Amino acid sequence: MKAQDALRLAIPRLTAAGIDNAPRDARLLLAYAMGIAADRLTLHLPDALTEAAAITYATAITARTNHQPVSQITGARQFWGRSFKVTQDTLDPRPETEILVAEALTRPFLKLLDLGTGSGCILLSCLADIPMASGIGSDLSAKALDVAKENATTLNLATRAKFIQSDWCADIHGRFDLITSNPPYIAAAEMPNLSPDVLQWEPHAALTPGGDGLDAYRKIATQAPARLMAQGRLLLEIGPTQSAAVTALLHAQGMINIRTMQDLDGRDRVICAEKPQDASICG
Repeated sequence: MKAQDALRLAIPRLTAAGIDNAPRDARLLLAYAMGIAADRLTLHLPDALTEAAAITYATAITARTNHQPVSQITGARQFWGRSFKVTQDTLDPRPETEILVAEALTRPFLKLLDLGTGSGCILLSCLADIPMASGIGSDLSAKALDVAKENATTLNLATRAKFIQSDWCADIHGRFDLITSNPPYIAAAEMPNLSPDVLQWEPHAALTPGGDGLDAYRKIATQAPARLMAQGRLLLEIGPTQSAAVTALLHAQGMINIRTMQDLDGRDRVICAEKPQDASICG
């Protein structure tokens, strides 16, 4: 069977399964099965599929009809221009989170702490673009930390990135001039409304803390200031309705210059805050 024929058969299957943008996913999975870059697929559509590629493609399409995310099927997701390994133990890195990375890189830093690091995409993207910096990624999930460590090795950042199993800042020592986090923030009542791709396949502990979705922010707001240097920055990804609540939590802990950044759709997406200068220090 030629690649173009396999693609023609796969698209209706994905469409019937309720997959959004079925043609795109069918093409991405075909390129994966053929072992070629997705942007080269059109050139290879007239090629005959090898037996191994045909089997891989059939398996991948079946997995996608069950709403397994493409990134989990292929084992990788592009983020901030780099490829990150992802598994069912980590969140799938999303384009919206690149807003946080872009903001982190607007000022130099030397020591970075990424709370709830997951695949390590925030930590490692920041370190890759600031060659003199080092950082720590913490996560409660040992399996997620294994994925992050592998990504650090693949990106040649293992010497500058350290990973610690910790419940937020509980086992973190020292101070940092930048702390980042994309914590679980979906309220329990909102979970049933998630797409099957997310609800059935991504780790629930990384999606929701339960209740009103703010528990992680309550802990971070309480713990993170002690781990920040004076004038250090705290950057948090938030849900689109959480700006006022998270701002109030940070303000109550003495953080200053608190502001909210929007994503490309105009939704609140990232909270930025700073720790004030120690009043006892002159100059």
